[in-house]
Amino acid sequence: MSEPRVDATRIREHVLRLGERHPPVDLDSTDYRVLDPAAVRDRFGGVLEYMARVEVEVERNVLELAVLLPDVSETDRLFYADVWGPQEERHGILLDTLGQHLGMPPVVANTGEVPARVRVLGALAHLPVVHEVVRLLYYLTGAATEKSAMLAYQAMSEGLGEMGEHAVKRTVVDAIKVQEPGHFAFYRLSAQEMVQSGAIAPWQLHLARLLRSRSYGLVGAATREQRTDFGGVVVELGLDEQLERNVRDISRLETQLLWAHREGLQVPEYALAAFRDAAAMYRERLAHRGGGRGGRRGGQALAA
Repeated sequence: MSEPRVDATRIREHVLRLGERHPPVDLDSTDYRVLDPAAVRDRFGGVLEYMARVEVEVERNVLELAVLLPDVSETDRLFYADVWGPQEERHGILLDTLGQHLGMPPVVANTGEVPARVRVLGALAHLPVVHEVVRLLYYLTGAATEKSAMLAYQAMSEGLGEMGEHAVKRTVVDAIKVQEPGHFAFYRLSAQEMVQSGAIAPWQLHLARLLRSRSYGLVGAATREQRTDFGGVVVELGLDEQLERNVRDISRLETQLLWAHREGLQVPEYALAAFRDAAAMYRERLAHRGGGRGGRRGGQALAA
């Protein structure tokens, strides 16, 4: 069965509805009461630190998008500047505050420095043919990032529920979790519209496949240390137990749009390799320290 047709009007209506129904989480609605702070920190400290940093760094991501997409549509700008950005920044505040309530230090994040490679790509994006390739990659990266976040927040929510930590589960983690599917839907609809409408030519699609396979990255993981930290999120939340299934879910959109010609392909190898390598790097770190799953030793465990 073919995918339903997507047009610009449907995407804009989605963004407007998202902004109306899901304003940034009200800070006064949160309840940071924790029954056993040490146990929560031990189980989720490193995960929480990583996720808080990624959410806080959205401030820099917005700056990067302004550079990468100089000819962005009004709907795209509305989404990332007025809906997604404010929501995600609030997520960062919630997670950072929770960490501090658990006795962790404030998160250290890069919120202002736009990397040189982004500035170079942004200069090339002034060419319309390059701009459209960058735009498609932005949507695919966003979809994979949001799907990863959905899996992580779901696992964290379930874990807090098992521990009886219902206050922070409901007012912090679940309050964040409910906003992520709308972000994913924007990226999915936007990427589908590009391909369905013919906005991107076959040669541009080929270039997007090449660039994606050569430059695939994990959210918030620009360095080897951060990739290892990301592996900690995967392992500590148990997402490695069915890794291929999870990565298939995360990569489903790009598998459908970039790799439709590869009949039978379930998950791009570059995506699976990135997650598998990150998890292996984290396990190697644990082996050197004599730790194991569930052996969180506070908020510095994944940042040391």
